[in-house]
Parts: sequence; structure tokens; C-alpha cells
Amino acid sequence: QVQLVESGGGLVQAGGSLRLSCAASGRTFSTYAMGWFRQAPGKEREFAAAITWSGGSSFYADSVKGRFTISRDTAKNTVYLQMNSLKPEDTAVYYCAAKADYLGSYYHDNQYDNWGQGTQVTGSS
Repeated sequence: QVQLVESGGGLVQAGGSLRLSCAASGRTFSTYAMGWFRQAPGKEREFAAAITWSGGSSFYADSVKGRFTISRDTAKNTVYLQMNSLKPEDTAVYYCAAKADYLGSYYHDNQYDNWGQGTQVTGSS
């Protein structure tokens, strides 16, 4: 099991940037694929980005591609989501998640079995 704690959310004007962090505890962090999901008010949780255990590959939803970048620092047991050119429609609670890298899809939240508590991101117009 991996325990996850997100931070870095906040209020930002359209076009601005934020960097979310997800600190993980547990000796096996380096073996997990990591994902960021988000849930806007009244909507289902959706995939935003994911990265493999090695950091060698990353995956993005079309809605964030070219604006968001996921990365990981294994030495710090931390995964990041750099969000640039934020839009009001990026407003959501952002969740960090972890899964065994060799199991299932990176894109579906039901494949992840470790979740953080979420951090609020609000993009103002």
C-alpha cells in the first residue's frame, strides 16, 4: 500500500500556472504507476495524466495535452502535475492515485487502488 497526500492547489486566473505535488509514503513507490484525476462539481471523475513507474512514458487526456506535464522524483517519493495556461474549465478537485504498473489501463480510475484526499484547483475567468 502507498499513502498519498496532495498539495499545491489554489485559485489562479485564466492563463496562469500551478504545480500540484503528491507525496507518497511506502517503500514500493518506485514500482507504482502514478496518475492524476480530477472531478468537477456535478461531474464524474476523469483522467488527466499518468506516468509509468520508470517515468519513461506519460499519458494525457486530450483536454490537458500540451498544457499539463506530469513528472516524478523517485528520490523524493513525489509526483508532480505542472499545469500551465489554466482555464476556468480546469476547475476541479484533483486527486493523485497509484497502481501497480503492470496491471490494467492508465486511463481508468477503477484500475488504481491508492488515492489521496484531493486538492482544489479553481481557475477564474
